[in-house]
Amino acid sequence: MNTQTIAMLMPGDMGHAVGGALREHGHDVITCLDGRSDHTCALATKGGLRDVGTLNAAVGEADLILSILPPAAALQLAKQVAKAMASTGKTPAYVDCNAIAPETVIAVGDVITKAGATFIDAGIIGLAPGKGTPPRFYASGPQHELLLALDGHGIQVIGLGPVIGQASAIKMTYAALTKGTWTLQTAVLLAAEQLGVTTALLSEFENSQAAALKSMRASIPFLPADSARWVGEMEEIAKTFADAGVTPLFHEGAADIFRVLEQTPLAAETRADMDKSRTLEEALAIYKEFLSKPS
Repeated sequence: MNTQTIAMLMPGDMGHAVGGALREHGHDVITCLDGRSDHTCALATKGGLRDVGTLNAAVGEADLILSILPPAAALQLAKQVAKAMASTGKTPAYVDCNAIAPETVIAVGDVITKAGATFIDAGIIGLAPGKGTPPRFYASGPQHELLLALDGHGIQVIGLGPVIGQASAIKMTYAALTKGTWTLQTAVLLAAEQLGVTTALLSEFENSQAAALKSMRASIPFLPADSARWVGEMEEIAKTFADAGVTPLFHEGAADIFRVLEQTPLAAETRADMDKSRTLEEALAIYKEFLSKPS
């Protein structure tokens, strides 16, 4: 398949950068901004994406659709796209690139294939294009080779075979470690705050856990900006683990930590405008004010 027109749904932090990278490699990357926020519109402009207005218009023009948005919205978007396919009579291949459980991606795939379109399961690992090593798009499904045509176009595509759910399983288990670790570290430090031993604990970490403390200082003060969408991701990981016969409780707890951060005023920040000078200690002082009070 010689993909010429790629619909990016939606151009958020990752989506606009992926779209921009694909555009730089010769693709016509479109999106639909009717009803979208000023922030999303600004990101689409930054990525050089061509706005076609409506979802029907995007489906009508696209050869390939990439779905990149918060996990809680993945199934609803697929239903909207399937409706647009029925309205336009166009059935471009649909790639779900969201952080969702294999069970969820199978449900998304059922919606798309019933609409008559090819479905590909994909999981993204890594930072957005332009921030170092290109992100890896793991791909699976009977026709996952269609996505391989984009390998080297600002992204790396890795095929995992014909089984829907394999790509999502990679994403879920990987994010279970990365984001799960951040939430565990946040929980440890919030407990220390409540118990009045933060200074002593950080001093001990300087002596015995220097690498972990460096990571905490680099990540924990800036988690609220993404906390709202990461609640859903942790819930999808918990679902994945439960389906695999592994306790979901770790990541149900991780979702709870992100819910705390989501309530803080720092959650109104974006990656573009967050205060990069904020210290770990300053962040913890804010976060603890939003903990549930002990009974």
